[in-house]
Amino acid sequence: MPKQSIGLDNQLYNYLLSVSLREPEILGRLRQETANHPRSGMQISPEQGQFMSLLVQLIAAKKTLEVGVFTGYSSLSVALALPADGKIIACDVSEEFTAIARRYWQEAGVADKIDLRLAPALETLDRLLATGQAETFDFAFIDADKENSDGYYERSLQLVRPGGLIAIDNVLWSGQVADEQNQNQSTQAIRAFNEKLHHDERISLSLVPIGDGLTLAIKRP
Repeated sequence: MPKQSIGLDNQLYNYLLSVSLREPEILGRLRQETANHPRSGMQISPEQGQFMSLLVQLIAAKKTLEVGVFTGYSSLSVALALPADGKIIACDVSEEFTAIARRYWQEAGVADKIDLRLAPALETLDRLLATGQAETFDFAFIDADKENSDGYYERSLQLVRPGGLIAIDNVLWSGQVADEQNQNQSTQAIRAFNEKLHHDERISLSLVPIGDGLTLAIKRP
């Protein structure tokens, strides 16, 4: 997956960064370390991290959810934007990947804001619902295995409050969703998911071509 916004050539992309990116030094170091990781394609772009930080501030979020942590760039971006008493419940299954995230969270002084749950995310989300946390989250970011996107979305929709925001990553899938010849499992799952959200009357919807495509869904009252 691309680590810069889809559809921009390098000249225009570099200009975009030069006039808009305000990346804290610690985020820049995390991004550079992740660039050398064998799974570096899972990293979100810096302009997307900044955009999500702005969204979190815009809705005055305090309690947020993340499904898919990897090395922690997105969670660190959000944590730095949250107030001192803000909280992220972060779901992942990899101790190896999230060990990098923990190191940077600690250095940035936001480790106390992030509650990492190492377990299958569907189990964690179901547990949150079972413990009475429905409609208590302000923001959710979904960036995990695509075959389970619908399950993550349905649970997140229950967990966010009316007026809360869900952001779903990789919805343009490097352009593969528009290639009818591409019928691999992940691509088909994303196509079906995008089609479902297009007709979902429970949300207000916008698909933004930032990063690898980011769907924004506001839960209607």
